[in-house]
Amino acid sequence: MIEISVASGKGGVGKSTVSATIALRIAQTGRKLVVVDADADAPNMHLILGIDSWDWERPYSDSWVAQINQDLCTACGECYKVCPYQAIYVQEGRYYINEVICEGCYTCTLVCPVKGAIVRRQTESGRLRGVNTKYGFPLISARLNPGRPNSGKLVTEEKGIARGMSPDVVLVDSAAGIGCQVVSSLAGANMAILVAEPTPSSFNALKRVHKLTKHFMQPSAVVINKYDVNEGLTREIEEYAQENNMDLLGKVPYDDSIPKSMALMRPVTEAFPDSPASKALLSVADRVLEILDNWADWFRAFRPKRPEPYRPLIIKPEGI
Repeated sequence: MIEISVASGKGGVGKSTVSATIALRIAQTGRKLVVVDADADAPNMHLILGIDSWDWERPYSDSWVAQINQDLCTACGECYKVCPYQAIYVQEGRYYINEVICEGCYTCTLVCPVKGAIVRRQTESGRLRGVNTKYGFPLISARLNPGRPNSGKLVTEEKGIARGMSPDVVLVDSAAGIGCQVVSSLAGANMAILVAEPTPSSFNALKRVHKLTKHFMQPSAVVINKYDVNEGLTREIEEYAQENNMDLLGKVPYDDSIPKSMALMRPVTEAFPDSPASKALLSVADRVLEILDNWADWFRAFRPKRPEPYRPLIIKPEGI
């Protein structure tokens, strides 16, 4: 099994569009593929693939919240004083807990003088869901409930479900940024495909997420989207990729057909197969297929160099 993570470090650069195109091409080869939408805060892969219902859906509970038993509470206010998240508020002389803000840290329970007046209970963090798409591969997705933590654990659970299906390839569409969701998306992956556009913010985000891939010792490849809107910065991204031994998979031009295909809830290569963006995206996907066919050679060529171990400088005094 080979696991590929598609990341960007910044939202809105076309990462999900690239992921969807690669997924369709891999599925056409007959490989057993599972796609994971690892953006639990704002999942959108199902929109690109035209999915409006799920085959299964189940709750995911991995967080705690405190709850005040009003029958036992003496309204002493000790919990209100120590809550580090300011989740406790007063209403008509009674104390209540805002469950959206509460992190279940147990502090209020420890200081409460009345046993059983404040208890913790497990709460639903989000929902896991899956569907067999019409394109021949399953999609595993998740949705984090508003205000709930542990999005990284939710992504890890998604990937565990995908790996349990024993596929040939797991394709992970990561969230934007470099937070816990992205760390969970990259952890355990065999390679990372980093999508960038020629803007200063996207270029800086590319550098940040590349640091993560180097931390995990993962070979990385680059796709430049909307390359023709700033060809000078595109050249800088190409130079950065070359200096850091990153394979440039391809460049995708700016094309109005991409937002139009999203409005139609269809992949752009299916809705507008003759558009310039579709042809460029298919070229990128074909390059990924070449990598899968020649995985061992590509890995040896583009894997990061292991950093030299730290050796402290020891200066011996004269005469010793």
